[in-house]
Amino acid sequence: MTDPTSPTAADDPRGKTRLAPQASDRAFFGHPRGLATLFFTEMWERFSYYGMRALLILFMTAPLASGGLGFDTASAGAVYGLYTSMVYMMTLPGGWIADRLIGQRRAVLYGGIIIAAGHFSMAVPSLTTFYLGLFLIVIGTGLLKGNVSVIVGQLYSANDHRRDAGFSIFYMGINLGAFIAPLVCGYLGQNVNWHMGFGAAGAGMALGVVQYLLGSKYLGEAGMRPAPAASQAAFDQLKTRVIIGAAVLLLAVGAFGYATYSGMLPITINQVADGAGYFLLIATVLFFGWLFTSSGWTTQERKQLYAIGVFFLAAALFWSVFEQAGSTLNLFADRDTRTELFGWPFPSSWFQSLNSLYIIALAPVFAWLWVRLGSREPSTAAKFAVGLIFVGAGFAILIVAARLAQQGIQVSPLWLAATYLLHTIGELSLSPVGLSAMTKLAPARIAGLMMGVWFLAASVGNFIAGRLSGFYEAMPLPDLFGVVALFAIIAGAILFALVPWMKRLMGEVN
Repeated sequence: MTDPTSPTAADDPRGKTRLAPQASDRAFFGHPRGLATLFFTEMWERFSYYGMRALLILFMTAPLASGGLGFDTASAGAVYGLYTSMVYMMTLPGGWIADRLIGQRRAVLYGGIIIAAGHFSMAVPSLTTFYLGLFLIVIGTGLLKGNVSVIVGQLYSANDHRRDAGFSIFYMGINLGAFIAPLVCGYLGQNVNWHMGFGAAGAGMALGVVQYLLGSKYLGEAGMRPAPAASQAAFDQLKTRVIIGAAVLLLAVGAFGYATYSGMLPITINQVADGAGYFLLIATVLFFGWLFTSSGWTTQERKQLYAIGVFFLAAALFWSVFEQAGSTLNLFADRDTRTELFGWPFPSSWFQSLNSLYIIALAPVFAWLWVRLGSREPSTAAKFAVGLIFVGAGFAILIVAARLAQQGIQVSPLWLAATYLLHTIGELSLSPVGLSAMTKLAPARIAGLMMGVWFLAASVGNFIAGRLSGFYEAMPLPDLFGVVALFAIIAGAILFALVPWMKRLMGEVN
């Protein structure tokens, strides 16, 4: 599973200084020993995240009698979309806090502890602890997710030829955790007890925190300190303001939650999610309005910013389709797919492991393909178009399966296996390429800010994906899958037509 919050091997968007260990440190497959610490930290964090995500919408829509929450799909989709979008949105303040106040090392530690607390909170069977757990996981992931990747970059000097390979090894940690998580947490959650599945996710993150503490001695000075402030007084003043602001925010969130839960404030989760959607829309419009109307850009920089705007729209649409893996496709797997292969039954959540399995198998093939094509390698815009068409095709083939499901037939698991294969091909065509393009196209003085554009696209896409799952019961499945497929494929075709124009906007960047 490629991760929209993980920098490419060549990029360290927030690292202000590079405090790399000695070049002679080759204790971990020829790489610094600290890479092993970060590899397993990321593996266990992804284990906890994808283990819980594989169960989330299934738990919310399960009947009360079976231990679920009994939500309808519209409410469950609203919660799912709000949660996953905020996870990515919080990487922005999480990175800022690490940069300015506590350094990446402490941010990762605090984030891991808060994530584990969130999962253990969800292991307690009550609606209050469920929402508290989601809130804690959002905060913790915002602190950990982007910053652990920054520390990886700081293990190497800027000209260390091992950096690309180091990030490739680290990337395998992401996919290994995401592959194992549904197999363990999904089995426990669906076959034993929902809350045991959530608890297993918390245990995974706790193991990650323990090994991070034990292995931190191998990280040297990487990520230890925030960027230097103008003065100690300025640093102390900033710290005080942040503490006060965080306290006010927590009190406001707590008061809002209590007022809503007690009935003093009659607001539904759907209304909260709608409010978050308006916030995302307004924030996106205001950001790009400022970006495009600012007078500080050269002619070529302005053209490249326009290209970033197009890629943002394409990425948001891509993630809105792709991230239905945990919502719409998870429901289809649970309700309409035969969860049996060669007479052997398995939990429906195990389908969530397919994407990571395909990534592990296909990522080297794509790396070889781009090198093999050489000068014939497609442009960034063309790769984006391919990604959109493949993710749309994944839903298009499900139209036939959905029609069979309408007749009461439990469809073959091979339908979803094929869908996830097409989605993975689309992901490998777009996700790594898009993150690299953002950093290349952005003017150097706002390179870190433009990383936020990628996070924002993922946030918007995840929010839309959650809300689309709300139509699972309100709309005929063939129509729902058809509309999703059509939008993605048409967007890909339009982007293909715009490739010559996009090349002109990008100038010498490819």
